[in-house]
Amino acid sequence: MNDDYLIVSKSVLPDYFEKVVEARELLRSGEVREVSEAARRVGISRSTYYKYKDCAFTMSQGDSCRKAVISMILRHEKGILGKVLGVLSDNGANILTITQNPPIGSRASVVVSMDISGLVSDINDLISVLAATDGVEHPALIDMA
Repeated sequence: MNDDYLIVSKSVLPDYFEKVVEARELLRSGEVREVSEAARRVGISRSTYYKYKDCAFTMSQGDSCRKAVISMILRHEKGILGKVLGVLSDNGANILTITQNPPIGSRASVVVSMDISGLVSDINDLISVLAATDGVEHPALIDMA
């Protein structure tokens, strides 16, 4: 088995995973402004939040639109972003937003949010294809809903 992700019932997981997701939602919605406040409100420590914030996600209940956010570092060369967009499109992703920071040295960070309801494979395969794309470094799943 080569997958990095599992779908597991929250009933068998420690409750702090769900609390991390709740804290992240409080921050995302703007209901709270700081991690310490979100952690306190859901009953976990800040260190627990930071340890698991990039590892615990909820899955969308409907199949109509699933979203994912991926970050990566791109070499600052003509055509690299175009290649990435081609890879995403070829794999069934529908781009929602792209945020590219100005290059520092010869690299620029890029964050792409996308609708993944039409992926031809799973998100792990897409990350692997991006990692194998010339000019792309450190592709990582940031969030998924």
